[in-house]
Amino acid sequence: MAGRWYEDWNVGDRIVHEIRRTVTETDNLLFSTMTHNSQPLHIDAEAARASEFGQILVNGTFTFALMVGLSVPDTTVGTLVANLGYDKLVMPKPVFIGDTMRAETEVAALKDSRSRPDAGIVTFRHELWNQRDDVVCRCLRMALIRRRPVG
Repeated sequence: MAGRWYEDWNVGDRIVHEIRRTVTETDNLLFSTMTHNSQPLHIDAEAARASEFGQILVNGTFTFALMVGLSVPDTTVGTLVANLGYDKLVMPKPVFIGDTMRAETEVAALKDSRSRPDAGIVTFRHELWNQRDDVVCRCLRMALIRRRPVG
């Protein structure tokens, strides 16, 4: 199992996730159409070319989902009960077709669950970086994580 139990986390733990992902035109188009996002900046090359970006802008919700997804193998596989919420989501730089993404995670907070004695809440601070070392997305993710089974 790749994920860690609640007790295995400490505030300040930092993970540089090994998996990198280059964003393709197909990724952006499929995600935009699957989510019914008809924003011309994402799906219309001519409209995007006429914008201040001069090219197709990758759908921000794809960017966010990719950031969280890149973190999952090292953080919550097999130990997650549920994601409880996301906070302070920002996208300080745009993502374009062909950008290669990498993610880093830091544990920002730990809190025992009052309703679930078999779990605790880990607050992860995720960051997504492009190949130019620009942070393109950042957020806090609150995850309910199982405690190590007894016995």
